Amino acid sequence: MNYIRERLSAKLFLANLAVIMAGVVILAVTIQITIPAAYNRHMGMMDDSSMMGNGMGMWQGQGQGNGYGMTLFENFRASMFESLAYAVTASVIAALLVSLFLSRRIVAPVRTLTDASQHIAEGYYAERVQVNGSDEIAQLAARFNRMASQLEQVESMRRQLIGDVTHELRTPLTSIKGYMEGLVDGVLPSNAETFNQIHREADRLSRLVDDLQELSRVESKAYSLDIRSVSVPTLVQTTLKRLSPQVTAKRITLRSNLPADLSPLLADEDRITQVLVNLAANAIQYTNEGGEVTISAERRADEVRISVTDTGIGIPPEHLANIFTRFYRVDKSRSRNAGGGSGIGLTIAKHIIEAHGGRIWAESKGEGQGSSFTFSLKVAG
Repeated sequence: MNYIRERLSAKLFLANLAVIMAGVVILAVTIQITIPAAYNRHMGMMDDSSMMGNGMGMWQGQGQGNGYGMTLFENFRASMFESLAYAVTASVIAALLVSLFLSRRIVAPVRTLTDASQHIAEGYYAERVQVNGSDEIAQLAARFNRMASQLEQVESMRRQLIGDVTHELRTPLTSIKGYMEGLVDGVLPSNAETFNQIHREADRLSRLVDDLQELSRVESKAYSLDIRSVSVPTLVQTTLKRLSPQVTAKRITLRSNLPADLSPLLADEDRITQVLVNLAANAIQYTNEGGEVTISAERRADEVRISVTDTGIGIPPEHLANIFTRFYRVDKSRSRNAGGGSGIGLTIAKHIIEAHGGRIWAESKGEGQGSSFTFSLKVAG
């Protein structure tokens, strides 16, 4: 920014210098053009006056030479002032025209940016300004356009989020309302099964609200990290214990594959456990009965990579780039009752890993060929 200000200052200085030089040049040229004519005119007037003086008689005598010299000086001075008057007038007019031209060249883009910023402030995020040249004003215009594009993208994401949240909340609320209307009309029996269905829908709604609250916290970084040395086997064993009931109910195999000399991580144990449980639960959800989910880890340079690999339904390659986008589902027709989640868990995991300075990504060879989710974190020490 200092470099830009210095260049802009130099440009303004050169603009003022150009105005001064234009005035000087016009002044000099005008003097060169007007002074001969003015001098000749005043000398002619002096000659006429001298002839009239000679006609009055010779009584002036001795003082005539001195009077002639004074008359010559006065006429020269008069012609000089007359020429300067024309020159100054012409130079002032020229300086004003040059100043007007240069000020418009400098101020016009700034005025355009001001008007565009006002439109942005009023919510018209599609506003853009034309970028001409490569000077500081052009750089400012390019950055303004980039800012406007980002604001437009954020606004689009906000509207999409509102639509997604509305849709996600409507589904369990509609189910609860349907069950209650069935009970009121006597269509559904007032038994434990009906009440359990209502409870499950309310539980889904509660989990969705919790997920949205957690997503808001991680996206705004409204939480602190307790960074310390963490043992990877401890993280994996905690994950295996937490997901044991799901594995048993789904009748799949959940195992770990860790090297004996694996270095500890530098991370927040609770948050990384949350990520690992989320990834493993997601893998279990999309792995058919009899399948297998494996948690593995390896050391790569100064980081440790932890992977959750399954033999499940897989992910088409065109969906991998968006898999961590909130509310994104590979199968749009899949409901939560059929095994779909809220579409927020992977987004939360991505934000937590990036808050640790790590990376997370997904890999899959295609549908029916399983998938692998991997994240990397720095080793401790």
